[in-house]
Amino acid sequence: MTDAYLSSTTGAMKVAIAGAGAVGRSIGRELLANGHEVLLIDRRVDVATNDPVPGAGWATADACELGSLEDIGLSQFDVVVAATGDDKANLVLSLLAKTEFAVTRVVARVNEPRNEWLFGERWGVDVAVSTPRLIAAAVEEAVAVGDVVELLTLRGGHNRLVSYTLPDHTAFGGRAVAKLRLPTDSALVSILRGGRVIVPDDDVPLEPGDEMLFVVQVDALDSLREHLLDICSPPGSR
Repeated sequence: MTDAYLSSTTGAMKVAIAGAGAVGRSIGRELLANGHEVLLIDRRVDVATNDPVPGAGWATADACELGSLEDIGLSQFDVVVAATGDDKANLVLSLLAKTEFAVTRVVARVNEPRNEWLFGERWGVDVAVSTPRLIAAAVEEAVAVGDVVELLTLRGGHNRLVSYTLPDHTAFGGRAVAKLRLPTDSALVSILRGGRVIVPDDDVPLEPGDEMLFVVQVDALDSLREHLLDICSPPGSR
C-alpha cells in the first residue's frame, strides 16, 4: 500500500478487506462505487493481476500475521472486513484488528453456520455476516408471513436485525405503531410497504402486508416473537 493511498483526502471511509476472492472483490467494487477507499489484502501474488479491481489498493500479505498488518498500517483504517473463506483466519484477523489496531468497525464473514456463535465481541467482531443464513432468511422472508425472520447479527453478536410481515386479516390492521408496546430491548426501526420505506412514528397506522424491521437483543428475541404473534395474528389463529 502506498503513502498516496493513505493520504487520500476524499473524506470517505478507509476499508481494508482481507480475502480477495469473489466475495472480497465484490464487496470492494460495491464500496468503491459508493465513494469509499478500499484496500484488498491477499496472500496470493497473482490475484491483483489476474482479476484486478480498478480503484482499489492491493497488499500481498498474510492477514493473520501481526507484522504484516503493521506494515499495511491497519490502524489507519476505519473498517476491516474479514472476508476469507477460512473462519479461523477471519476470527484471528478480527481479534487483531480490534485489540492491536483499535479498528472502529470489524465485519466478519461466517463460512460455516455452526461457527457463528464464535463471531462476537470476544473475537473483536462487530457484525457477523453468514451467507448461508442470509440466503435462508431470503427464502423464509418470501414465504414467512406472520412469523419473525432473523436477517443479520449486529454489534458483537448481542443484537439481531429481524423482520415480521403482518398477515392478511391481522387483528392489528389499522392500529398505530404506538399500540405495538414492544418488549424491553427491542425496537421497530423501519416499515417496508410496497416500494416505500416508512419511518415508524408512533401515529403511523400499520397495514396487512407491512414488513416491519426490528433490532432486538438476542435474549429478548423469543419475547418479541411471542408478543408479535399474540397481538398481530389473525383472529382465531392462536
